[in-house]
Amino acid sequence: MKVRKNKYYALFLTGLCCLTILGGCASDKKESSEKKEELQSEEEQSADTDADAEAKSVGEFSMQDVNGETYTEDMFADYDLTMVNVFATWCTPCINEIPDLQKLWEEMEDQGICVTGIVLDSIDSLGNVDEDAVEKAKVLAEQTGVTYPFLIPDESNMNGRLTGITAIPETFFVDKEGNIVGETYSGSRSLEQWRSVVETELKGMKQ
Repeated sequence: MKVRKNKYYALFLTGLCCLTILGGCASDKKESSEKKEELQSEEEQSADTDADAEAKSVGEFSMQDVNGETYTEDMFADYDLTMVNVFATWCTPCINEIPDLQKLWEEMEDQGICVTGIVLDSIDSLGNVDEDAVEKAKVLAEQTGVTYPFLIPDESNMNGRLTGITAIPETFFVDKEGNIVGETYSGSRSLEQWRSVVETELKGMKQ
């Protein structure tokens, strides 16, 4: 009987030691996990800060339009607000709203408003110019009577602003100093809707 009690006691002590050891391991893992999460959080905050910095400006660039004329970030200096409309030549909603964007520019240029198009599919996945898309954009400009530029993205992609766009058309606004301002708008709109959007963005700049 005594032997049996000693055996149970020994088993109890062994189990207790195992729990203690396991508890220490769990504590170390928890501490390691907390440190890892803390480092990840710091890295994410740093990445967010860098992304925010990029998102606030189009940076320096040199892009050609579909006719070979060169444009830089100085193109924004003459206008209080420039609408940058990102589209593709195969996108029907994009194409359908272009005549309205031309009318919008004609109506609001005196108010310091400019319109610029970015032909997203004029560059392939390797960063090379797609001549077929450029030719289509030329024909599109002629058929719609567009006089604002259709630009081909350069390597800077407007300080990364054009990178990762998956839904088009996409429209954003830039002030005369090259800062990205206001909201980003996905999808096409009518002339009346765009007029309202631009007026809202202008008011937002003055506040």
